[in-house]
Amino acid sequence: MFQRKQLLVLLCLILGLSMIGFPTSTHAVSGTVAISSDLINVREGPGLSYKVVSKVKKGDQLKLLKEEGDWLYVQVSPGKTGWVANWLVTKTVAPTFTSGNSTNATVSTSGLRLRSGPGTSYNVVTTLTTGEQVTVIQTNGDWVKVDTKNGQGWVAKEFLTIETSAQPSTKKNGTSTTKKGTILTDSLNVRSTPSTQGSIVGKLNKGDTIQIISTQTQWIEIQYQGNKAWISGEYVQIESGDSNKINNPIQEETTQPKKKNPSGIYGTVTANKINVRQSGSLNAKVIGTVSKGQSFKIVEEINSWAKVEIKSGTYGWIASWYLDKAYPKSSSSKDQIQKSTITILHDGTNIRTGPNTNTIISKIASSGETFPVVSLKDQWYEIKLENGKSGYVAGWIVSVNGPAPQVEKPGASSYLKNKTIVIDPGHGGRDNGTTGVKGTIEKSLTLQTATLLYEKLKGTGAKVILTRNSDSYLSLNSRVNMSNYHNADAFISIHYDSIGDSSVKGMTSYYYHSYQKSLATHIHNQTVSQVKLNNRNVRFGDYYVLRENSRSSVLLELGYLSNPSEESLVISSQYQERAAEGIYQGLVTYFKEWNNN
Repeated sequence: MFQRKQLLVLLCLILGLSMIGFPTSTHAVSGTVAISSDLINVREGPGLSYKVVSKVKKGDQLKLLKEEGDWLYVQVSPGKTGWVANWLVTKTVAPTFTSGNSTNATVSTSGLRLRSGPGTSYNVVTTLTTGEQVTVIQTNGDWVKVDTKNGQGWVAKEFLTIETSAQPSTKKNGTSTTKKGTILTDSLNVRSTPSTQGSIVGKLNKGDTIQIISTQTQWIEIQYQGNKAWISGEYVQIESGDSNKINNPIQEETTQPKKKNPSGIYGTVTANKINVRQSGSLNAKVIGTVSKGQSFKIVEEINSWAKVEIKSGTYGWIASWYLDKAYPKSSSSKDQIQKSTITILHDGTNIRTGPNTNTIISKIASSGETFPVVSLKDQWYEIKLENGKSGYVAGWIVSVNGPAPQVEKPGASSYLKNKTIVIDPGHGGRDNGTTGVKGTIEKSLTLQTATLLYEKLKGTGAKVILTRNSDSYLSLNSRVNMSNYHNADAFISIHYDSIGDSSVKGMTSYYYHSYQKSLATHIHNQTVSQVKLNNRNVRFGDYYVLRENSRSSVLLELGYLSNPSEESLVISSQYQERAAEGIYQGLVTYFKEWNNN
């Protein structure tokens, strides 16, 4: 009997231990985290479903013990620990990986997953495509940390073709070229890596002096509190041998002849103070500085640098991402415009019979096609087609070659500029979604709509990210992680609906949290207005990509594939364009309201 009791006790202990939730796939680290939100929860485990054990406030510094996915295990106080979401804190981690000079690489496979850490247990941040260019920052065994157009992350080394050319030396004729610099603005972020995705490790103020180690594109590596760190190079005045000219405005004239600016484009400086350089490179000599609000004639642009006329006969180069361009209110003369051509930027561009989206599509053009310009009417180029007839194309979706002005989307770019927008094409890979009565597969249609929207948003100055850009499977958790990881200003999940009753039609938009309703309402109203479907309104929806998302989010059901007539409509190119335009305009009105609040 006694042995039986002992056995029962032992079994109870084993069962009890098996019910305790221990973190899995953790990554031990050392460092600190700074709380960057007003008040956040510390939880019992790495997830929103775990019990809240404590709260911490903005500015608190906590010791970092380990990581699991998007969650950090921290020490709140002596003897008290818990988990916090990494998108609500600023993390400073002691370096544990080998790193060297950054180098360029090319992605050699489609759908390569960019992860938040060096291993398959880490969350997927986004996917990369074949031929995409990235910058290698660090290596850890078979994994490489890279900087991409959508932020930083880790990829398997075997799927990269890494350039073998040596990086520029930091020495010249055997002497270190390390220089000093002076900060030109207050509260300049000091980051752990040369990217806006890098952790903020401190701040510098106007007049501070720094020791420069190296430069990379528009970033400068410096010595900061005994460690290496990075700052934006456009807010630094680098000392040269002729130091008496450092803080003076333009004092040197280049030898380039004065060139005409037939299109009359001007750029207005948007930063408090930026450098003017002798050529279009961060390594070029600084010949002066200009201030916010100053406007200059743009002579030419090369690789995101603008050559401007500072004063009569004096030219210099400014980073074009710090210029707000203005185009002539009146179009160029007919003779000048007819000397120009336009080049189609994206496959599937509509050429119409008139200068607005309500006219008939006469041709679908492909990327790279070029057409002569006949005239400019209401932001639309009239072009001459191969058959000799005229067509019209929206000026903000093509590039211009010649003196005709480059058209920008009126009123939209200013609201979308610098916003981070994550577009989530529903389903993919082994998950087909629903199938229409005529055989339309939802996963293919959502990707088509998302890609069209992506192309519309790209030229506005927004940072646009697709959760998938091919027929690949991505978990719901990974999609949400991408939204949180990138601190998305808007997350849009695109779907098409299905139901047993084939007579049901219309568009429905969903939100979960109250802070998501405004985005859902703006996008829904604008899209319904464009596509003219039955309005099924904005509704509460308990969907994972909304419920677990800490960012403003919406899930769109853009019509019923279970209805034969609606299926035929939504797969048409006209509907797809109107749906993308509606979502686009919804984002504009949402951010316009946001900016005014």
